[in-house]
Parts: sequence; C-alpha cells; structure tokens
Amino acid sequence: MANKKKEEAKKNNNANSDLYDIICIGGGPAAYSAAIYAARFNMKTSVIAKEKGGLLITTHLVENYPGFPSVTGLGLMQEIEKHVKYFNVQIHENEVTNLEKKGNIFIVTAREETYKTKTVLIGTGSKHRQLEVPGNKELYGKGVSYCATCDAPFFKKKTVAMVGGADSAVKEATLLAEFAAKVYVIYRGKEVHPEPITLKRALAMPNIEFINETNVVSIHGNNRVEYIMLDKPYKGSNKLELQGVFVAIGQVPVTELAKQAGAKLNERGEVIIDRYARTSVPGLYAAGDCGDTQFKQAIISAAEGVYGAWQAFEYVQHHDNNFFKE
Repeated sequence: MANKKKEEAKKNNNANSDLYDIICIGGGPAAYSAAIYAARFNMKTSVIAKEKGGLLITTHLVENYPGFPSVTGLGLMQEIEKHVKYFNVQIHENEVTNLEKKGNIFIVTAREETYKTKTVLIGTGSKHRQLEVPGNKELYGKGVSYCATCDAPFFKKKTVAMVGGADSAVKEATLLAEFAAKVYVIYRGKEVHPEPITLKRALAMPNIEFINETNVVSIHGNNRVEYIMLDKPYKGSNKLELQGVFVAIGQVPVTELAKQAGAKLNERGEVIIDRYARTSVPGLYAAGDCGDTQFKQAIISAAEGVYGAWQAFEYVQHHDNNFFKE
C-alpha cells in the first residue's frame, strides 16, 4: 500500500504542468511536513527554501520531538528532508522575493525563477532578535555570535557570556560550557525560565554563572570582543572582561511574503492563522514560527504544516479547474 502511494505521488509530481497545486515556502519542519502530506494527497508539490533546515539546524540538541529522544537540530532536519525526497518532491534552494495573488492563482517570484500555484503554504519561520547595543554589529563574527552550535568550538578555555534567559539561551549555555572555561548567563529578569531539565543541567555545570536582573549596555574590543559593560555593577564593577558574547533573546517572525500576499498580521508581526493554518487570504496557509501560535516548537510547526496541506487539498478539491486562472 505504501509503495503504491509513493508511486502515485511520484507520478503526480512528475506531471507536465506549469501550475502547482501547492508550493511550500521555507526549509524547516513546517514547510517540509506540509510537503510530505501534500505529496501523499497526490498534489503537485514543490518546496522553495532559501536555506535548507531553517533555524532549527542551529539548535544543538532536540529532545522533545517524538521518535527522537536526543538528536541535533541538523540531524533531525536531515531525516525530515529524506522523508520529503522519498515522495519525489523537488526542493528548490532559492529565495522567494515576492508573493502575490492574481485572480485565483498565486505568483511566486524567486531570484532565479517564477512559479504559479493554486495554493501556498508559508513556513518562513523566524530570525534571531538582535541585541541592540553599541558593538553588536561592529563585532559580529569577531566574538559576537547568535549560534552556539556553530561557534562554541572556537571558544575553548575562554570566557564568554550568553545573553538571554529562555530555554534556548540556557540550553546553548550548557553547550558553551563544554568548551569555554567560564560562561556567564546574563538575563534582565529576576530568574531564567528554561525547561526544568535544561535548568538542572545548567546548575550542575560548575563553570556556568548566572547574572540576573542585569542588561548588557555595550560590547567593546579592538577588532575582537574584549569586554562588555553592564547596567549595574557585578562583583564591584560594571565592566566584565571576556572573549565572546552569545545572544539568544528570542526571534522575529519572517512574514514579508505573507504581507505581500495580503494576509493579516498581528501587532507582533506574526501571520494570523486559525487552528487549521488558514490565513485571511483564501488558498494561503501559514505554519510554524511565522504564525501567531504561542508555543514555538518544531513539533507544533510540523503539525501546523500538516493542517495547512490538508486544508490546501480540500481547497483545491472543492474548486473546478476553471476556477484556477489568473
């Protein structure tokens, strides 16, 4: 039965047609999961991703995705990508620059090609929120980093700071502690708020020290990070000498394409969706961190992607071919 469905999906996705049933924009769990289900629904499906894997590939360990007790973010996305390719869905590594709806057809404009499709699933995720202090931009890549998974090995036996207090910040601090001699976790609130298991691990690491109710006001160094200034004294000084500053203070949703297509956004710039991943634009769906779902997790993104694919399938099935014209 599974082989039959696979062959049907392959046949469908190899069909000679310039018009897709659905295009999934993004390279993370939301777009990939939508593509898997769309292919299983025998929809002519394509994925367009600026970067395969999305932000999840920068995560050191994922331990809350069913079926994977402990896996790197990169490892998890590689397995999901294999599943997408199993159904012969093309993954185009390209950046979508414009999305608009003409009549009942969506025009997806990328840097290298233009596509036409009946429906669109936006899974563009989010990007790192920037630490808006002097020295952040100037010393980015010179000691300032937004990816501990990427850069932790460069800070062996050095002193670093992790700015942020949520689960991602404390989790990355534990990774840094495996390399660095000292890791300061600096958070503006009274106490950090990671998942209990993450906090337990951090507290068990002797080279992690928490500095709460404190803000970094500037980053300094002569072509490399040398010290930071705090808004209140720590152990008698506002100056804290170190060689690296890692930042994990949340994400900003990437929703420009949804806005171009006319979808409604909330005050935080997230795409407003219902429980079935539908936006305010018929035929346009959104899933994952770009949407207004409160709990931002890979498993939630995947589930919303599935909902979006199902709703796209229903949408296409309930309109005849004459409906889909520019």
